[in-house]
Amino acid sequence: MRYRSSLAIFAACAVFAAPIALAAGSGGGGSSAPPSQSSYDPTVDYKKGADAFASGKYDDAAKAFKKVVSAVPKNPQANYLLGASYMAQGDFSRALKPLEAAVRYDEKLVDARRDLGITQAKLGKAEKADEQLGALKAMQEGCAGTCADSAKLTDAIARLEAAVAAGPQAQSAIEPEVRLAAAETLDATYVAAVGLINEHRYEAAIAKLDAALWAAGPHPDVLTYLGFANRKLKRYDAAEAYYREALAIAPAHRGALEYYGELKLERGDVAGARAHLAKLEAICGFGCHEVDELRRWIAAGRASAS
Repeated sequence: MRYRSSLAIFAACAVFAAPIALAAGSGGGGSSAPPSQSSYDPTVDYKKGADAFASGKYDDAAKAFKKVVSAVPKNPQANYLLGASYMAQGDFSRALKPLEAAVRYDEKLVDARRDLGITQAKLGKAEKADEQLGALKAMQEGCAGTCADSAKLTDAIARLEAAVAAGPQAQSAIEPEVRLAAAETLDATYVAAVGLINEHRYEAAIAKLDAALWAAGPHPDVLTYLGFANRKLKRYDAAEAYYREALAIAPAHRGALEYYGELKLERGDVAGARAHLAKLEAICGFGCHEVDELRRWIAAGRASAS
């Protein structure tokens, strides 16, 4: 059985140059200074993996994505692509764990649910595959044919139903067909997303940033702004997850530290906000905009509480 993946992997046409600053008054301060990076940049291996995947070098792709997952274990995109790389080699046992992780960290990721179900069916786990099928059908019902993923959900359900019907005897390797999305460069996508944030169009910004995340991998700037946009929509758990992921990659990322400190204040954790301020003060030395902004937030919070 030949499997054709509907995942679109964006060609990494450009690297992020200097991070783009949020406009004044956007609620977080932003920074015009380059972000602080850790010694390992997962976006490098992510691009290697995406290039290898597109070239049909699935073993090389798996090795690259495995490095990314080791550094950022909760990144759904890298987990999904690692699992898909194993599927392409017919190694469904190894594909299972990263696909489960992809669904765990992004339960709305249609491709991951579909491929997890297919993998489970091929491993003889029919009940588990049916669970994924049920989840996809529930998503389709909630979509009611009007959401952006409507066609993808219909296709995913059909593919998974076929895999369940075929059962574990259909153990041939799965050869994904990757469609490269040309269109915008990463920089252009990023700039457009920040512009949307400045216009308070957070849902649209999230869509752009999500596209950049698939294109570039777990870049701390993209993750930080995903946290910011979700925070503005009061999706605090999602925002915190993005901030944590950004700081796992770049522990001294000033923007992530500032925004996460502001999120702490919004959730009533003044001590947590002060801890982030202390980290920023240590990083900035003689001061920086992020320190000033988080201090202002803490002072404003203290004044409103008194």
